[in-house]
Amino acid sequence: MNTEKLHVIAMIPARLQASRFPRKLLQDLGGMSVIARTYLSTLQTNLFDEVFVVTDSQEIAEDLKQHQAKVIMSKKEHSCGSDRIAEAVEHIETDIVINVQGDEPFTDKESLEKLLNVFYQNDAESIDLASLKTKLNAEEDIVNPNYVKVITDKNDFALYFSRSPIPYHRNKSVNVQYYRHKGIYAFRKQAILDFYHLPMRNLEEAEQIECIRFLEYGKTIKMVETSEDSFGIDTPQDLERAKAFLNQNE
Repeated sequence: MNTEKLHVIAMIPARLQASRFPRKLLQDLGGMSVIARTYLSTLQTNLFDEVFVVTDSQEIAEDLKQHQAKVIMSKKEHSCGSDRIAEAVEHIETDIVINVQGDEPFTDKESLEKLLNVFYQNDAESIDLASLKTKLNAEEDIVNPNYVKVITDKNDFALYFSRSPIPYHRNKSVNVQYYRHKGIYAFRKQAILDFYHLPMRNLEEAEQIECIRFLEYGKTIKMVETSEDSFGIDTPQDLERAKAFLNQNE
């Protein structure tokens, strides 16, 4: 078991022109932008040595100035958040990089602590990265392609991710619990640098799920279950849900 304190940073990738909901990160959520709320909630966990927002947008950088956020401007065009983070982290000294999705403003401290703790457990040396999963019970959520599903082995290492319901529930006498993959990752620095330099393969391209690249190249992903009731903002409807959630919890 590793008892030495690891240096941990949080990176929040922030792309302005998302395909399903362009400019969603600058939408108002309770008096500040979605990205600003995500940044502040991450900072307020006090789990990180540093918190950065990595973006291709000068508008996002300007919006975050009022919150004194540390912003890194991407030098290249990137197809996914992990590539954006890898470019930014290449010359930063750290052990663990947490990728906090810019459109998930309600991720809590408990879930992030669970994610970081795997790097102090007995099997830590065999873990390249860790990520979160949460139970899916409603049929409409299980079949929703916007919810990425994950299946794991007996030790909670990911076997596969899909936008389709996995596993296929052919034998109805078997009880199956479905899990949604929450797009928050904890990477060893070398794992994300390796990811950056490896080309996308067919499975990742077909599903449009970036973490499949790690599996296709033999990396190990430890999944950590959380019951935290948070969600990403992928559509205008999600934004309205987030506003209602915020009003209920303030």
